[in-house]
Amino acid sequence: MMEREDRYVRFQDWRSEQSVNSENTVSPRRHSVFRSLKERTGGLFAFLGNLFHFKTLKRSMLEDWKSTQNVFHPQGPFLQRWNKIFVLSCIFAVSVDPLFLYIPVISDKNPCWYLDRKMKIIASVLRSFTDIFYVLHIIFQFRTGFITSSSTNFGRGVLVEDRYAIAKRYLSTYFLIDVCAVLPLPQVIILIVLPPLQGSKFMKAKNILMIIVICQYVPRLIRIRPLYLQITRSAGIITETAWAGAAFNLIIYMLASHVLGAVWYLLSIQRKDACWKQKCSLNPDCNPAYLYCGNGDTNANAGNVFLQSVCIPSITPDNLPDPLFGIYLPAINNVSQSTNFFAKLFYCVWWGLQNLRFV
Repeated sequence: MMEREDRYVRFQDWRSEQSVNSENTVSPRRHSVFRSLKERTGGLFAFLGNLFHFKTLKRSMLEDWKSTQNVFHPQGPFLQRWNKIFVLSCIFAVSVDPLFLYIPVISDKNPCWYLDRKMKIIASVLRSFTDIFYVLHIIFQFRTGFITSSSTNFGRGVLVEDRYAIAKRYLSTYFLIDVCAVLPLPQVIILIVLPPLQGSKFMKAKNILMIIVICQYVPRLIRIRPLYLQITRSAGIITETAWAGAAFNLIIYMLASHVLGAVWYLLSIQRKDACWKQKCSLNPDCNPAYLYCGNGDTNANAGNVFLQSVCIPSITPDNLPDPLFGIYLPAINNVSQSTNFFAKLFYCVWWGLQNLRFV
């Protein structure tokens, strides 16, 4: 009897090989899918994190925006040159503003006063020209970096070029002063507000003009001094020689005389007008509305003719002030009725120089 041969089927080996082959074919795909899902999920979470953390997003945007913009160095050659130009324009501007005070003129035909039309145009054009430099200066201030005071204690200062920090610093320091100085209020009052007004309203607007011109002097003078000190510290161009420093101080002295003389002239017109109003209130036929004769001498009132014989300076002994007009007597007698601008200007500046020597 033949012996049966045992036959074995290796199912276990076949399964193990199949399982090994299946793991070798399926596992890489599964890992690649998991890896891609992980990367996409991580990118999504990073985007959501930046979206919810607005400060981080804003900082990155500001850095990108800052890198594409030019920021001027405060001690660079361009700003040093511009500061010199701006200081000269400020000096010219503060010499132009008093011209608005020379516009009122007393008529030599009727007891009234009017506005010099030619002087209105000249003063408004020159003032608008100087305002252009102020607008450019404001624009440059938003693009000028600054050196932090804390960094200078450890050696070389660190220049801040962040446009947001620059704007924040300028808005909290000189921005309001510059805006107040550049507002075209005198031009608006002279060319738009005053012409349609009559009578007492015109008188009030004239007083407002004088207050505005004097008040705008303050911010303009405030801006001149720090720029002047900055120029002398960095370059020393203006005061590098004795004669240059003396010339600059002489200009400031002449400018003060110009301002004082212009205010003195306008106050003399005010004093004459106040005298007319006082005398007019005592006469029922007098109309105070005709004390202003417009842009010419055509609005004279017959009831106001008597004013020509009143409010006349009296003859006093030498060295005694006039009891009616006081220190305004020279202006009323010499330049209050003159339309010659240069004669009026030089006379008032000369008066200012004479009186500043006592200061």
